[in-house]
This record gives sequence, C-alpha cells and structure tokens, in this order.
Amino acid sequence: MESNQVITRDSQPARDQVTYDALVLDAGLPQSLMTARSLGSRGLRVAALETFAGAPTFSSRWCQKAFVCPADVGTQDYLTYLEQVLDCTGARVLITSSDGTIAFIRRHREQLEQKVRIALAREPALGIAMNKEQTQEIAKQLGVGVPRGVEVKTVSEVEAALHEIGLPAVVKPVESWDEQHRTSMKSVLVTTPDEARRAVEKLTRFGGATLFQQFLSGERESLGFLYANGQVYARFAQWTKRSTPPLGGTSVLHQRIAVPPDIGPQAERLVREIDLEGYCQLEFRRDAVGKPYLMEINPRLNLTIENAVYAGVDFPYLLYQWASGDQIKVVNNYRVGGWMRDLGGDMMTTIQALQQRGRPGVTPPAKAILNFCASFFTPMRYAYVDWKDPLPAVIATANFTGSWVGGALMKRLSRLRCWLSQSFRGRR
Repeated sequence: MESNQVITRDSQPARDQVTYDALVLDAGLPQSLMTARSLGSRGLRVAALETFAGAPTFSSRWCQKAFVCPADVGTQDYLTYLEQVLDCTGARVLITSSDGTIAFIRRHREQLEQKVRIALAREPALGIAMNKEQTQEIAKQLGVGVPRGVEVKTVSEVEAALHEIGLPAVVKPVESWDEQHRTSMKSVLVTTPDEARRAVEKLTRFGGATLFQQFLSGERESLGFLYANGQVYARFAQWTKRSTPPLGGTSVLHQRIAVPPDIGPQAERLVREIDLEGYCQLEFRRDAVGKPYLMEINPRLNLTIENAVYAGVDFPYLLYQWASGDQIKVVNNYRVGGWMRDLGGDMMTTIQALQQRGRPGVTPPAKAILNFCASFFTPMRYAYVDWKDPLPAVIATANFTGSWVGGALMKRLSRLRCWLSQSFRGRR
C-alpha cells in the first residue's frame, strides 16, 4: 500500500473524500507508530494527530493523513480541532497512548463518543487504573503483593513516613498526570531526608498526594492483557534489563519471557476484579529474594508494545477489534526470548548511570559502559526500525539528535565532565 499522506496544519481541516478506520493520537510516541503500522499493514486506513510537526508516525508509509493541531492537549482549542478532524476523516475508532490525552478524553468522553468509538476502558475501571492508591488497595484485597508504603500529602508528613518506611524509598504521585496544569508527574528515588522533602514538595505543589514506598531492587517485569466481555484474549510478558531513569523509568532494553507462574494469575485476577476492558499493562517489581510486588497499571498502549507485536501478539489490532465491535482474535502463544532496544534511551540510561554513581539500583559506571557496548553484539530489534517502513527511524534519529545532542545531552555531558574533574582532584 502506498502512502498518500498529507500533513494538515489548517485550523479547520476540510472534509476528506474517504472514511478512515482509525485516528491515532500522540503521533510522536513509538506505540502510535506501531499502531499505524499494525493497522495500515492490514489494509485499514489510518490518520494520525499530534501537536507538532515531525512526529515519526507522520512519515510512516501506513499513515495516510497527518494532522498537526495548533493547540496544546487539554485546551478547548484542542477539543475543537479534534472534533473537526473526526468530522473530516469519519474515523471509526480513536486510539490514544498517553496519560495526558487519556485525562483529556475522560473529561470530554460523552461529547466525543457522539462522533467516534474510543479505545479505552470505561469508568469506573479506567479511573481506578489511573490511580495508584485505588489500584493497590484492590490488589491488597485480592492478596496481590504491593510495596509497603504510606500516603503523604504535605512535607510536614515526611518525617513520619521516614520513620515508618525508612530509606532509600520511592516517592510516587498517586496520579501521574495533573489535568488542571497539564503536567506529567514522575516517581523519585530518595536516599536522604532532604531529598524526600524536596520530592514531596515538588509532587504535591499542585495539591496532589504521593505514595511513600519501600525501595525494591529486584527484577522488573510487565504483563500485557487484552481483556473484554469477561475473557482474556491475549497475554504477553517481558522483563526490563535497563530503563531511563535507571530506577523504574521507561524500559529501554527488554526481553520477551513466558508469563511468570506467580504474577500471571495475580495480574489476571486484578484485571478481572477491576473489569478493565481493552488493553492494559501491569508493572511488577521483585524484592531481593524474588517476591513480586505490583507497581502500577497502565490502561493504554505502552512505549514497548512493538516487542509484543513482533512476538506475535498484535495488541494494537486486537484493541482496534475490541473498540470497533468486531470479533476479537484469541492469541494463545507467542515467541519468547527476543530482545528489543531503544538505542537513544539506552544512551541516556548509560549517561545517567555515570551521573548517579553509588545510588541504590544504579549500575556502577564501568559496568554500565560495558553493558551498553556488549548489547550491540546481542541479536535484537531496535525501536522505530522496520526495513519495510524505514523513514520513521530516520525521523526519530533526527529528532533525538536535535533535542539531546543539541541541548539536554550537552548539559548532561557538562555535568559529567564536572563530576570527573572533581573526582580526579579528590584523588590527588
């Protein structure tokens, strides 16, 4: 299929002569690219939308129309533009892949569903999955392991949390997205009381709450499910070898594994209890002796979804089948053992390991560099790279080079040079 992609930046998109099967939001994300490839390669017509030009999905041969919204996600202008895009494309299904757009869709769902089917679980299941505290409370009731922790809403409560949980610890936002301020909130590893107070102060600056949890140092595993109508149609598992940031961030090097016999049934029981339809990913972390603990649920396509697709579990297409009301294919097995690597993210992880030397869960500098180089000798797939659809990888590489080599990466290298200089002077 040849692409007839047209990037539209107009404030009022004109009505197209054809109807599209899916409109994919968050076109700058790798899971959106994988969604376009999955659906497009099956003969479905795919349009994509983002708030900036140059998103890798726009350059895919399977993306037949691209829209650049002139407004930020969450604004009234974004809603207006999205409705106009839905009108002009006649899209059958709307697929989103970020916490920000999920929060936006939840707020306007009734209005949007008059125009399109939305590939997200319904309330209250979706709200529970987006809230770590609610998720872990249900998990505890089911006997699923959760990290030892307490809720902390203000800096004044940090001392009591330190007394109960100790250090090191992880401070997590109860919800990862602040809709009012359109800001993403990230978990923070803290090793001193001052770090703990600063983390709580930052994460509660808009009035939200945090979970002050024990630090877990074991393997990180994730399970993906496509669940609907009381049935699990597909399962997939992988473990993360490296992530950015090093503790519990985005996975940048991961391997497919069989569904673990301990966390597999636990995860499925939790999904059924919440009745979380559609696609979801459950994150687990093990302690030093291998006991698993639930970290969170992501009720959306995740950044590493292409590893599942290449293993034989096409979650984007299964999600489309569910959302459109079509018959859902049952996937009973997949290929295990394959590796997937995000090279740009892995570079960032290695630099962070050098900067964060000595912190809990961070690989020593020499070993981090050796591991990074050794990975080039292990057969694996790389994020964005598909020889049948090569241009998105070129665009993603150019974007990474521009944003990191031209800016943030140079700042990191500058801080690294300072650290090396200080270390050298300290040994003299």
